Amino acid sequence: MQKITPFLWFDGQAEEAMDFYISIFKDSKVVTVARYGDAGPGPKGSVMTAAFQLDGQDFVALNGGPQYKFTPAISFVVNCEAQQEVDELWEKLSAGGRKDRCGWLTDKFGVSWQIVPTILSKLLQDKDPAKAKRVMQAMLQMDKLDTDKLKQAAEKG
Repeated sequence: MQKITPFLWFDGQAEEAMDFYISIFKDSKVVTVARYGDAGPGPKGSVMTAAFQLDGQDFVALNGGPQYKFTPAISFVVNCEAQQEVDELWEKLSAGGRKDRCGWLTDKFGVSWQIVPTILSKLLQDKDPAKAKRVMQAMLQMDKLDTDKLKQAAEKG
């Protein structure tokens, strides 16, 4: 069991969200689903909590009601080795949601994600500050991050 597990509060969509995420990420599965009983507070038989794994990472979703909403102040960063993975996750996770700048998106449940090619941090930490600055400027103009364009920005000079 991992020591720290993200716990996501939904308003009746915990199972739908879990199924959506599991359909997108490889090596993902439902771990357990707990349903409300006679004592409530949710309708008997409806999902109370759903524990699941996405690419080996544990998560728990709760149907807690409308009191709380997600904000971009907390997001999940997904590190991608290849542009194909960036493209696929960007399209799938943003379906029904919103695409934002610099690799950020909000899915249809209001959860924020950052879809990031792993090369980005290497380019931003280049020993040549002019190169790193060009990469940062290129990234700031992008919605979905594009590995080839980031590399091209690094090489201009």
